[in-house]
Amino acid sequence: MELIKVIVVFVAILVLLNLKLPLFSGMLGGTVLLLIFFGIGIPEFGDIAFRSVTSWGTLEVVIALYVITLLQRMLEKRKFLTLAQESLNGLMKDRRLNAAFASIFIGMMPSAAAVTICGKIMDDTAGDHLTKPEKAFCANYYRHIPEGVLPTYPLIIIACSLSGVPVSSFLFGMIPPVIILIALGYFFYLRKIPKIDDRPSSGPTVKLSKKENLKNLAKSLWTIFFAIVFIIAFDIPTWIAVSGVIVVSIFVDHFKPAEMKEMIISAFEWKTVLGTFCVFIFKDVLISAGLLELLPGYFSKLPIPVYLTLALLFFFGTMVASSTAVGSAFVPLAFTMLPGGMPLLILLMGFSFAASQMTPTHVCLAVVTEYFGISLGALLKKTLPVMLTYCVILVGYYLLLGIF
Repeated sequence: MELIKVIVVFVAILVLLNLKLPLFSGMLGGTVLLLIFFGIGIPEFGDIAFRSVTSWGTLEVVIALYVITLLQRMLEKRKFLTLAQESLNGLMKDRRLNAAFASIFIGMMPSAAAVTICGKIMDDTAGDHLTKPEKAFCANYYRHIPEGVLPTYPLIIIACSLSGVPVSSFLFGMIPPVIILIALGYFFYLRKIPKIDDRPSSGPTVKLSKKENLKNLAKSLWTIFFAIVFIIAFDIPTWIAVSGVIVVSIFVDHFKPAEMKEMIISAFEWKTVLGTFCVFIFKDVLISAGLLELLPGYFSKLPIPVYLTLALLFFFGTMVASSTAVGSAFVPLAFTMLPGGMPLLILLMGFSFAASQMTPTHVCLAVVTEYFGISLGALLKKTLPVMLTYCVILVGYYLLLGIF
C-alpha cells in the first residue's frame, strides 16, 4: 500500500509539472500528498523542512548552482562556449560526438549546475535538429555518465567499499557499459544532428590548424578544466574550486566591474533556487516516511531471480530516495543475499543510474528542465526508452560476466 501511495505522489508531481507549473509548485504539491498519505503532522514537517533547507549538504548544492551559473555567464559573455564548440569541430570533425564528449568532460565536475553548461553546448550544437526535450535529455544524460563510473563520486566509493569490489575492477568492468551508454544516446537522438555543421560559419576557427584549435580549446575551457582538476586531485568542494577560477578569470579574461555586476545579479535564478530547496524537502519527507526500510520486504516476495530482485530494489530505492542513500543502505544487504562480486555491483549501479535519470528527487532534472523551459514529463518521455534499453542490456551483460 505504501508503494502505491508513492506512485500516486510521483504521478501527481508529473501532472502538476505538465500543467506548466513551476518546479517548486509541483514538488510542494507532491510533498503535501506525502504528508496526507503518511500521516506526517505540521510540526514534524516543519522540523524536516527546516533541517533540509539549513543542512550544509543542501546549501552547498545551492551555492554551487549559483557560482557555476555565474561561470556560465562569463563563458557566454566572452563567447568561449562557441569557441570551444568550433575548436572541437575543427579537431574531431563530428559535432555530435564533440557535444557528447564535451558534456562527459564537464560531467566530471560534481555539481547540478554543470548541466546548464552542457545544455548550452547541446543547444548550440543541435540547433533545430533536436527538440528541446531531446536536447535536455542529451545534455543531462551525457553529463551524468561519469557519475555512474568515477570514484570521485560518493556512490562509487561507498559501493566499492561496502561490497569489497576493488575500484580498479569496477572501472575495468564498466568500460563496456560506458560505451553502450554513449552509443544509446547517439542512436536514439544524436544521430539526428548532421555530422558536419550545416550552418554558416560564425568564427575564424574553421580553417585553423589542429595546433591552433587546441590552443583555442584551452583558452575557452581552461576554467572548467582547472576546476575539475582541483575537485578531483585535491578533493576541494565544487563551489570553492569554481569560485577560485572565477576570481582568476576576472583578471585573465579582463572582465570589467560593470560586466561582473550584471552577471552576478543575473546568475541568481530564484525559481531554480526555490525549486532546488523544494526537491530536497520532498526527498527528506519521503525518506522520513520510512519507505526505504520497507522496500526490501516488498521485493523479496517477487517470483523472479535474486539478482533481478536486487536490481529492482536498487532501481526503486533510487527513485524514492537517492543513489547514495541506496548504496549505503542496500549494498551490504545485496552482497549478503548474493555474493556476486564485480558483475553484481555493475548491475546494481547500472539500475541505480537508470533510476536517477528519471526520479523527481534528482536535482539535475529540475535544473535542466528549467533551463530548457520544458516539463519533467517531456524529459522523461525521452529518457524512459533509453534507460529501459540500457537496463535490459545490463542484465545480459551481468549474465555474460557470470559465464566467465
